Amino acid sequence: MDIVLLLKAFVLGIVEGLTEFLPVSSTGHLIIAGSLLDFNDERGKVFEVAIQFAAILAVCWHFRERIVATIAGLRSREPVSIRLTRNLILSFIPAAVLGLLLSSSIKAHLFAPVPVALAFIVGALVIFWAEKRKTTPRVMSVDELTAFDAIKIGFCQSLALIPGTSRSGATIIGAMLFGVSRQAATEFSFFLAIPTLFAATLHEVVKYHALFRFEDIATLALGSLSSFIFAFITVKALLRYVSRNTFIPFAWYRIVFGVFVLYSSWSGLVNWGAN
Repeated sequence: MDIVLLLKAFVLGIVEGLTEFLPVSSTGHLIIAGSLLDFNDERGKVFEVAIQFAAILAVCWHFRERIVATIAGLRSREPVSIRLTRNLILSFIPAAVLGLLLSSSIKAHLFAPVPVALAFIVGALVIFWAEKRKTTPRVMSVDELTAFDAIKIGFCQSLALIPGTSRSGATIIGAMLFGVSRQAATEFSFFLAIPTLFAATLHEVVKYHALFRFEDIATLALGSLSSFIFAFITVKALLRYVSRNTFIPFAWYRIVFGVFVLYSSWSGLVNWGAN
């Protein structure tokens, strides 16, 4: 058993778990961490599929009671369950359609240090703007979102197709700009992550299925475990955090990280060309 490889898997699982649901872009962090750990080849892509799936399961586990209640409510046609399901479908569609149409082109032209760094910095400026607006939210709960709100948030999520943008950041901050409270925006972003990341994971499984190997089970299992644990911790912590704090610290972090992306490429510290 390769202890070094297992350690790399554990660390990358932590990176995925910590960054997938924060407004900081897990993709950018995994690129840099994978390059520094020399774990960004084709096998690394398979590994990313596994740890992303584990992060989704962490969200499902955290919201398990609401998910079960929603499924039961659909069977009994409860309005609240029907509304949430409808809103998730409406929010999911824009990114799914645009992802299928534009994903290859975006990866070919925007998966480079400068565009990624710019996405980090521009995202930070949007967070500053959203947090400085002195407006009273009109939507205080996930259950108050309208179909039109859901569609708008869905198009915001589509911006996350741009590397470095952050899916959670785009949905949370976008929802806040549309008048959704910080708490409700964060919760809906987590709910929306479930179908979105499940679909993305399924797509990647189909794409890389030939690279899955039996001898990698231990590596995938350990990385998935650390991803699940730290994603679960992050989701709980972020929900507590947003109840009484702003996203300003994440904006400053994005600026610092954007500068580091440029430095890592210029210095040769990270091999961005491998992604």
